[in-house]
Amino acid sequence: MAADTLTRRAILRSLTIGAVAGSVLRVIPLEAAEYAHNTIESEKTVAQTGAYIPKFFDAQQYKTLQSLCETILPADADSGGAIEAGTPEFIDLLTSENEEYQAKLAGGLKWLDSTCTTRFSGAFLDCTSEQQKEILDLIAYRKSAEQDESLSQPVEFFSFLRKFTADGFFTSKIGIKYLGYKGNTYLTAFPGCPPVPDHESMKSETTIRN
Repeated sequence: MAADTLTRRAILRSLTIGAVAGSVLRVIPLEAAEYAHNTIESEKTVAQTGAYIPKFFDAQQYKTLQSLCETILPADADSGGAIEAGTPEFIDLLTSENEEYQAKLAGGLKWLDSTCTTRFSGAFLDCTSEQQKEILDLIAYRKSAEQDESLSQPVEFFSFLRKFTADGFFTSKIGIKYLGYKGNTYLTAFPGCPPVPDHESMKSETTIRN
């Protein structure tokens, strides 16, 4: 059992080394992402409740992460979204083995709640969808950081989370099916996923899709 745990931890840590600077898929092969998704499915099967138990985020943080992932990639008529693809679980699992991820994501979630409390007297999840959008719009555009240095880290956090969410989605079975690939197995080579929208160049895009 101990040997299995050490092997698992070693693998997960190896998956996340050097990935903070950009999209996870730029340094993590598809086989590694498949391992993460399969690990999550195995844990859900073993758990008595059939639910994933977060490894790093506390209950409040994890609910906020789920909300943000759903906002970034919601389900639509053609496909399930980030939640259905298990993206929050993917992010939590890899974050649990990477201190840089932990600092970046936990810090960003803390900023969200603190800013929402200051402006609206409630944590992010307690705010209305309009209030949440107002806060996310502050950090969805890189020009915001250029205009206000205090937003530099929050902008970096949200940009990283968008990339991480896209990576988790497009390496999942739902994401691969959405891209039009055949079969029930993962690919041995991945041509790359659609880039995260550049909010600076998008005039009509909103942070939250209804």
